[in-house]
Amino acid sequence: MIGLEIQDARVVAIAVDENGAVRSRASAAGADLAAAAAGALEQLGAARHAAVGVAVPGETPSSLPAVLEAVASRASLFARRTVPSGTAGAVAEAWVGAARGVRNVAFFAAADHTIGGLIRDGAPLHGSHGRAASVAWLALNPVEREDYRRMGCVESEVAAAGTVRRLIWRIKAGDRSRVQDLVGSDLSAITLDHVLDGARQGDGVCISVVRDTAKYLGMAAANLVAIADPEMLVLGGIMASAPDLLMEQVRSEVARRLPRGLMDGLAIAPAALGDDAAAIGAARLAATAAP
Repeated sequence: MIGLEIQDARVVAIAVDENGAVRSRASAAGADLAAAAAGALEQLGAARHAAVGVAVPGETPSSLPAVLEAVASRASLFARRTVPSGTAGAVAEAWVGAARGVRNVAFFAAADHTIGGLIRDGAPLHGSHGRAASVAWLALNPVEREDYRRMGCVESEVAAAGTVRRLIWRIKAGDRSRVQDLVGSDLSAITLDHVLDGARQGDGVCISVVRDTAKYLGMAAANLVAIADPEMLVLGGIMASAPDLLMEQVRSEVARRLPRGLMDGLAIAPAALGDDAAAIGAARLAATAAP
């Protein structure tokens, strides 16, 4: 079975067996996502596989119909099952990841985008419009801003671009960061890795930005837990890839904002599947939907 994750300008394809073990990976980039999907599937030899599923970002790309046609023409059995990347990530982590065997799971990840998903009694919670756990749109700040209205408060604050933007604002306001020495006068060259590496090296401004990021992440995670009351909260993206900077801070923020009754029965774990999660989950859902 194959799972595809549609990203901003890239398609990732992963082939897994019936036990969830990854057999091969492929990816293709380009503005034409249909061509990228076709290219990734050809690299994997998709016609040999029984089912293909597709994970899509929070805002479904206008090219999705063309992507699905490209997939259907290259797979022996295409379940035409599309799912939000966050839901797919939750399915994967509950199947073969950090929450293996756990029946009630909340999944939350922040990287280039913020995504979330819920598993209730062993099954994914889709919602009436297929958008359950749209964590990007959690409202954490009473201030009304244009970027909040366009992409959501959580997305604006803690996705990669938002975290970088907060460092740039601090620099423009007069705070001195070592990151400036790395990029010179080109603040547009700052990346999330600059922020994280700066914090590890003791850069005070980067440490402050990471602390603010952890606060927003913890607030969002606490809201998700308060709604879903899961057995386990799985934290992915930068929370799992940079646990030395974020995991304990986020955990503390979650605990600070939830009543003891919710925290006492809650396990919090870093995601285990990394960037593969959404594609693995899409494959799993496609296989279960296939006749």
